Formats: sequence, structure tokens, C-alpha cells
Amino acid sequence: MEEYPTGFRFYPTEEELISFYLHNQLHGLQQDKIHRVIPVLHIFDTEPWNLPQLAGELCREDREQWFFFAPMQEREARGGRPSRSMTTGYWKATGSPGYIYSSDNKVIGMKKSMVFYVGKAPKGRKTQWKLNEYRAIELSPTNPNSSSSNISITKLKRELTLCRVYVVSGTSRAFDRRPLEAVVGETTIQGGGCAASSGGIGGGSGDISSSGIVAADVGSSNQWETASLEEPTWDWDQLDWL
Repeated sequence: MEEYPTGFRFYPTEEELISFYLHNQLHGLQQDKIHRVIPVLHIFDTEPWNLPQLAGELCREDREQWFFFAPMQEREARGGRPSRSMTTGYWKATGSPGYIYSSDNKVIGMKKSMVFYVGKAPKGRKTQWKLNEYRAIELSPTNPNSSSSNISITKLKRELTLCRVYVVSGTSRAFDRRPLEAVVGETTIQGGGCAASSGGIGGGSGDISSSGIVAADVGSSNQWETASLEEPTWDWDQLDWL
């Protein structure tokens, strides 16, 4: 990695997050360079709105997404369940874990999504803070005693995860980096019906304070709460193929 010019943004694909950044971190390679964009942090000890200022030095000015390596917790290393709660709220898993594929269509990792809730479970208030947790998959050598020569054992590497933290923008153009006027112009051409919904992009990924990234009073109603139906929750331990 070199010094980047003004306007640099760290915008990796999920394949790059796992195959390059997470694998290099797991093997202790290129640490000094990688930590400039993805530092190591016990992420579940810190409220999400405090995480942007703890991001890597090259990504600290980003206003849409931030990345961290999260070490395994001590209680998890002893065989317990990891803690996702803190003083002001908790992270709750949403949806089901999904596979991450390489460009040649091989499974290289798993992704689990979480949403942050303010308050005590199970009556917390859902916020717009979201987290994608990535784990690498280790393929062990083919079992020589197996009747099939193509069988290999998949195993999640649990000692470290890579986390992408971001604020839900409320639009389908999450992480869109074009100027707002360009997006408005595009939707105007496509049809007036889309222009109104696209107008919210500036509020979703623009000024930090308007995105709800810094919260002055977590006990009060605020702009990063959302009203939506609860989604089914899953846990890594529920994957019976591991």
C-alpha cells in the first residue's frame, strides 16, 4: 500500500476482504500496511457510533462504512457463547448466514449480519447501525480413507473475524459514491417516480451528524431508529455442517 491521493476511499469486495485482508491477518502478513485500513479492535466492547473514530487512519474520514478485525473473545475461546451486548444496547443477528464465493465460484467464507438495538433485550429499539461479520473457511486435505476422492472437510476459522460496520441509508443505493446531483439527474431521466426516493441519499451517507453516527442521548428517540418487522435470528452454532 502506498500513500493515497485526496479522494481515496477503501471499497473492497467481499472476496477481497476474505481472500486478501482476513487471510493475511490470520497468517501475520503485511500487518503494518493492512492495519492502516483495518485495525484490530474488540469491536463488541464499543458502541457503534464510537467506532468511526477508531477506524484505520486511511479510512477515518469515511462516512459510510468502517472495517475492523475482531479477535475471538476469551469466553468464546473457553467454549462459551460470544457476548454481543454492552451498556447501551446489543447486536442482534438477523437473517441467515450466507456463503462468500471467490471469482472462480469456490466457497471461501461465511457472512453473518447483525443490527444494533438500544436498550435491554428483548425489548430494545432497532437502529440503523448494521454489521456484517466475515469468517474465513479453511478447507482441510481430502480424507484419504473416504470412498470419494472429492470430499473435503470445511471448517470456519474462529480465532478472528473481519467486521464491516455501516449505517443503513434507507435506499437501494447504499455506498453509492456519485455526487447527489448526478443521481438525481439519472433518476429524472429514468422517470419522475424514482426521483423522490433517491433524494434521501444525501441524508443517508452525507454529513456524519445527519447520519446519526454520533449519538448525544441514546435514551431518546433519534433518527437512526427504524420501524420494520423482526427477522429470524441465527447463530454460527446453528450451522450443523460445521
